[in-house]
Amino acid sequence: MITQVALSRQVEKDLERVPAHIKVKLLSWVEAVENDGLEKVRKIPSYHDEPLKGSRIGQRSIRLSLSYRAIYEVRSEGPPRIIEIQEVTKHDY
Repeated sequence: MITQVALSRQVEKDLERVPAHIKVKLLSWVEAVENDGLEKVRKIPSYHDEPLKGSRIGQRSIRLSLSYRAIYEVRSEGPPRIIEIQEVTKHDY
């Protein structure tokens, strides 16, 4: 199953400023989704894929580390799209 994952312009900029290991983990998630499909990758525990609530209903997040997570959305038309990389603190959990 080959599905392209779209990156927002903001994510492309974010990838320039985040630590290298965060970029590697995000790109490995993208590669896994493109090769194996989103439903299969959602089951991988290390990504902690979860739906978001409140004003972010319809979006999901994956953890890239304790300090970073990526927010993505699945659209009815087109591929999944990563819309943001967030730096979080332990107080945000």
